[in-house]
Amino acid sequence: MSGINGNTRTPLLAMPHLPAPARGQLATAFPMWRDAVRREVVRSVADFVGTRCVDDLQAAGVDIAADVLRDFVDGGKCVRSAFMYLGWLCNADDEPGALRAAASFELLHAFALLQDDVMDGATLRRGRPAAHLRFTQWHREREMSGSPERFGEAAAVLLGDLCLVWAGQMMRESGVGGAALARAWPRYDAMRAELAVGQFADLVNDAAEFPSWERVLDVLRRKSGNYTVRRPLEIGAAMAGCSPGVLVLLGGYGEAVGEAFQLRDDVLGIFGSPDITGKPAGSDLFEHKATSVVVAAHRLADPSLRRELTQLMRTSDLDEVDIRRWRKLIVASGAVEWIEELIDSRLRRALELIDSGELDSAIRTALAEMASACAQRAA
Repeated sequence: MSGINGNTRTPLLAMPHLPAPARGQLATAFPMWRDAVRREVVRSVADFVGTRCVDDLQAAGVDIAADVLRDFVDGGKCVRSAFMYLGWLCNADDEPGALRAAASFELLHAFALLQDDVMDGATLRRGRPAAHLRFTQWHREREMSGSPERFGEAAAVLLGDLCLVWAGQMMRESGVGGAALARAWPRYDAMRAELAVGQFADLVNDAAEFPSWERVLDVLRRKSGNYTVRRPLEIGAAMAGCSPGVLVLLGGYGEAVGEAFQLRDDVLGIFGSPDITGKPAGSDLFEHKATSVVVAAHRLADPSLRRELTQLMRTSDLDEVDIRRWRKLIVASGAVEWIEELIDSRLRRALELIDSGELDSAIRTALAEMASACAQRAA
């Protein structure tokens, strides 16, 4: 079977650095495995974009669109693809088609990011101008009629729509057998609907209205947590024909790690630097997002501190001084420590689940490493 080491196609879990049963022995080798998966995923998506997508985009007459798409599928960490492939490996050997199917999640993620940036009015994505701003500039340079901003947003949404279509096409044409795909499609469709519903809910989660903690967690799971970890794992495992017990175990693990991932993302959205997040510092505060950190600070603050937080939440035009003050108030409320405790509790839960189950030791090691990377990541 084929693996992902360039021209030497050795099965992933048969690579010399992977079979060691002890988690401690695997810790230094896992990054090599993950980097190899990422390289093959990026290569597969680039091939698909070059052979299937570029001609369609050129026919549309917007020559920058192909470059925008290439940048999107080249700059990610391929977390969702790695989780889907790990789900597959829970009950199947290494398979190039399964890895290509997993790679299709990068196009699905491009769809989500393109539309998310339009919704949020984001200015940066992965250190580059957001797609809608690049399309806006393209329109302006050509002195076309109509609003450049309106064109830019519409073009980004349409490119996102195409990425959603292409993601399904890439998975369908991955080479995975029809029976395996048939087991995956119901979960795949449910995941896409769940993602869109989460986006809808996030749209009305205005920080100034102080949504309940339960609603914040629900949006967090739907919009990011499940779609990042749980559903890719379950889809890969279902495709491989895993037992109901394994699917339940992976679902519980995925829910816990997905929540930890998004909670960490919420912390980075306030305190992370542009070098880490690829977005402006404090972007979640500038956008008045009702993230877990923002809502937790409001819930935990004493009356005096809560009044100051409320004032900032309801200030429409924030500047850098306001953002620095808001960060200090969040820290003073104890919200950051509380969120960190939640992240740790989710991580512990995930590790307990995989240690108690019927998974192969190499898979348990990989899932443990992925959980830690998601919960503790610096980027």
